[in-house]
Amino acid sequence: MPITSSATKAMRQAAKRRAARRPVSTYLKTMLRKVSDAAKAGKKDEVVKLLPQVYKSIDMAAKKHLIHQNNAARKKSLVARLAAGLKK
Repeated sequence: MPITSSATKAMRQAAKRRAARRPVSTYLKTMLRKVSDAAKAGKKDEVVKLLPQVYKSIDMAAKKHLIHQNNAARKKSLVARLAAGLKK
């Protein structure tokens, strides 16, 4: 437990931030899992339909500093390659 009052306040702030970011993190993981599962199953239309939602979830996570911008770009590239690979 924190000893000083500033450490106590920092703990409260961290808890609030964590609570605000958790839904974004969960949504990101869910969308990545959905598109990955659809790609493994070979469902081309579903992957293409999910692309905008996946991009949005990745961008939101990057904006809230859950992931780095370069990590976001890498994830978007991976999803795009999945979709492109299925179209062949």
